[in-house]
Amino acid sequence: MKKIFILAIAALSFTACRNANNSTDKVAGSKGNTVVSPDAPVIVFEREIFDFEKVDQGEKVTHDFKFKNTGKSPLIISNATATCGCTVPVVPTEPILPGKEGVIKVVFNSEGKEGMQDKVITVNSNANPAISTVHLVGDVRVKK
Repeated sequence: MKKIFILAIAALSFTACRNANNSTDKVAGSKGNTVVSPDAPVIVFEREIFDFEKVDQGEKVTHDFKFKNTGKSPLIISNATATCGCTVPVVPTEPILPGKEGVIKVVFNSEGKEGMQDKVITVNSNANPAISTVHLVGDVRVKK
């Protein structure tokens, strides 16, 4: 009886893993079996991590995340969000044509923060993949 129970659990686990792997071929957030077009835009960041090193508490850090559309169709960034309200991303409002570059401007307000910080900015677009992330990292020192 124990062997049958263990085999049943193993079979269920194997099936669940296969279903999870099959779902990666679909567009993120889609409900159908949509396959990503080979002509889709592709967003490539110049740097995915910006280390602002050390700042004093209360300082604002500004960084421009530069990117290029290396795909074959216009890139449209629909949204960018940060892990907290202290970090504000500003995205381009116009489509970025293939081969062209763009910038996502990010401002981090260190007021009330201290120690090591890793602010993740999530970028939603029509690119392949549809969701990209960049990081703003550094150390906030307490004012003395």
